[in-house]
Amino acid sequence: MKSSKLLAAVLFVNFIAAFAAAGVGFCATSARDGAELAKSTYIYIATVRKDGNQSKAVPVWFITTSDNQVLIETGPDSWKAKRIKRGSPALVWIGSPTGPAFIGKAEIVQDKALQDQVIEQYPKKYWQARLGYARPSRAKLDSGQIVVIRISPARDLPGFTSEPGTRAPTLEDQPKQ
Repeated sequence: MKSSKLLAAVLFVNFIAAFAAAGVGFCATSARDGAELAKSTYIYIATVRKDGNQSKAVPVWFITTSDNQVLIETGPDSWKAKRIKRGSPALVWIGSPTGPAFIGKAEIVQDKALQDQVIEQYPKKYWQARLGYARPSRAKLDSGQIVVIRISPARDLPGFTSEPGTRAPTLEDQPKQ
């Protein structure tokens, strides 16, 4: 019996390692982050510059998906969109520039279902979007005026602060013990 449990555990670890090696990520939103995201209006996001340093954290509207990924919209010529397009992770602070922080894999998504979530949920969350201010629309997405970015949290960054121009953590860095 113990050997079958050990075999199952080994197979599971190998399965996870194979997915990781193939570049498939798993959403790792912590309980802390899930609770904070649920009650926050803004996240502050920074990206990583070519020199490996973090950019300035800027406030953005966001929604979360049922599997705890974060969706934002922005102009395709924004620095965050340009950096994410070239592979930068997202550094995120929840609620304020000194709020709980995490790092996540960020990507511009073409998935119309995810884009539609942003179109539908922004006006429900933000009264300004209901009035038409910065409201995402299918026409804006289809014309390339805006893009949707998905951030899949990778790990918490306890005590991490926004310090533009300083070395940014990477997705591969191990948390400090």
